[in-house]
Amino acid sequence: MLSVRLPQNIETRLNSLSAKTNRSKSFYTVQALERYLEDLEDLYYAEQAHDEFLLSGEKALSSDEVRKQLGL
Repeated sequence: MLSVRLPQNIETRLNSLSAKTNRSKSFYTVQALERYLEDLEDLYYAEQAHDEFLLSGEKALSSDEVRKQLGL
């Protein structure tokens, strides 16, 4: 169970959307959190991969170098 205190402007928007669409505020809250968490997880994994790359000492390739290696 989670309880969240929303700023008034967000609560007003959420109430309005909920009323207009006949969906619960919980429905939209869960949707928003799922999307945001996916973005945060992607960012975390990208930062982690970047840090590991930097520690590896490998040379970064330009997009032209990658295309050349792929024969494009």
